[in-house]
Amino acid sequence: MKKFLGIVAMTLVGAASYAQTGPKIEFKAANNTIDYGTVVKGKDSGVRTFEFTNTGDQPLVITNVRSSCGCTIPSKPEAPIMPGKSDKIEVKYNMSPGTISRTITVESNAGNVTGGTVQLYIKGKVVEE
Repeated sequence: MKKFLGIVAMTLVGAASYAQTGPKIEFKAANNTIDYGTVVKGKDSGVRTFEFTNTGDQPLVITNVRSSCGCTIPSKPEAPIMPGKSDKIEVKYNMSPGTISRTITVESNAGNVTGGTVQLYIKGKVVEE
């Protein structure tokens, strides 16, 4: 009986240590996408915000945020985001007339996404007045 209880205890400890721990990043935007809709050049700043939360149990560090082109400028948090806390990534599009379809790549130490990398998307259309 003692051996059986020892095996059960070891199995439970092993299962608990196998559970994913560490920082986790969860974005609030549906499908990690912000839709600008149709906006008028000169009347919209082009700034949008992706909000996220560290749902893990260790500090989340955003190491890099980059855009698929120079027309979109993202900014990242400099300090680690503590477990349960939220922060934001601000994105500024240059508001050139035409279709908006850009990707922002976020690199972090998050364990719930492959390689700690998440793709964010902006879409919409800029028109002249």
